[in-house]
Amino acid sequence: MKKAELIAAIAEKNGGTTKKSAEQALDAVISTIAEALEKGDKVAIPGFGTFEVRDRAAKKSINPATKEPFIVPAKKVPAFKAAKALKENVDKKNSKKAAKKTAKKK
Repeated sequence: MKKAELIAAIAEKNGGTTKKSAEQALDAVISTIAEALEKGDKVAIPGFGTFEVRDRAAKKSINPATKEPFIVPAKKVPAFKAAKALKENVDKKNSKKAAKKTAKKK
């Protein structure tokens, strides 16, 4: 799903909301999450998941073109951990699809 499709879905589910106001709401949520992560805060949305910043350690690597070793510096990266409810909902829907495909093959 692309951003435009997400905006349309938000507008439709929100009953009468325009795509413009749905886009503004989505942009506000995204920028608020990004600002919190920039400060190093966690953003937890119950039933959906948690956005957080994780530290990635420095590591040795090799340039494939020159075979020269170099160090990839340590950095902070954004991460998302899905909530149990979201995982269960995704698995439930995928399990139903897998069961249908298995039944069709037999």
